[in-house]
Amino acid sequence: MPHNALVKLIPTLSNQRQLCLIGAAVVDIVTETPALPERGGDIEMQEKGIHVGGCALNIAIAIKKLGLESVNALPIGRGKWADIVSEAMAEKGLTSSLDDPSGDNGWCLALVEPDGERTFLSVSGVENNWSHEILSQLPLADDAVIYLSGYQLASQSGEVLVSWLETLPKSTDIFVDFGPRIADITPNTFKRLIALQPIVSLNRQEAQTLGMEDSSEFVRAWYDHYQCPLILRIDSDGALFSVQDGHGTVSPFKADVVDTIGAGDTHAGGVLAGLCSGWELADAVLLGNAVASYVVSHVGGDCAPSVEQITDYLQQY
Repeated sequence: MPHNALVKLIPTLSNQRQLCLIGAAVVDIVTETPALPERGGDIEMQEKGIHVGGCALNIAIAIKKLGLESVNALPIGRGKWADIVSEAMAEKGLTSSLDDPSGDNGWCLALVEPDGERTFLSVSGVENNWSHEILSQLPLADDAVIYLSGYQLASQSGEVLVSWLETLPKSTDIFVDFGPRIADITPNTFKRLIALQPIVSLNRQEAQTLGMEDSSEFVRAWYDHYQCPLILRIDSDGALFSVQDGHGTVSPFKADVVDTIGAGDTHAGGVLAGLCSGWELADAVLLGNAVASYVVSHVGGDCAPSVEQITDYLQQY
């Protein structure tokens, strides 16, 4: 799809299917650093702000800004970080379906280098406390689209999440963004998850963890090997995808990169918004490319664009 055609498609964004986001709401302390520290070193950094984050929360923000609704399964705890998360969510018109008074929410220190690359140092909280009892409380439609992050799948509750997914109707669609914790997911958990035929979103590094040497060949072979759709995000080169009927390339949107915090999450938010609106996967990925381009040109991961902002942003293309 040409970029200008996306502008015409954006007004059709609306919930044709229910979307459920399962994952984390945490606090990101964002800093600028000239380089990553060496062991035993001491590097002077500049604090750039405190933002609410977490993969699922970043996506919830993106979905809300694009005019859709989601069931937000984001555990909210008790403590200073939970208070920041709750206040920020309220300001953005978001609520969570889950409450967990057993502890505080997690947080992370984001180190942003001059080229915009970010490294996270994370502390887990209640967002990784999952049980069948908690998950059974979610009001899900039989044809819901369910998002999960690799952060939760790699946690001690990862097997619980997969066991729950295995009980859902086959009419449910699962969207998995493995993220940097893909190497920490056990082979058995990965095998059981892939058997559910989810839509999988990977970036270049994550695909290399799965053995990718050549991106085009990796995408061509994916569906034959795993029997599920793939989105491969290749940064400024856009994205590749693989589905049952074939594979293809989705064009990028050039951007002046400020930092890359939340880029993958908001890309997933754009894709999920398109899928829940009944769009084809390639069109949904193009929207993901657009909103990710917008986000990397702004500070922090909680700056997803509204329909009006993304429409204005697209005019330059």
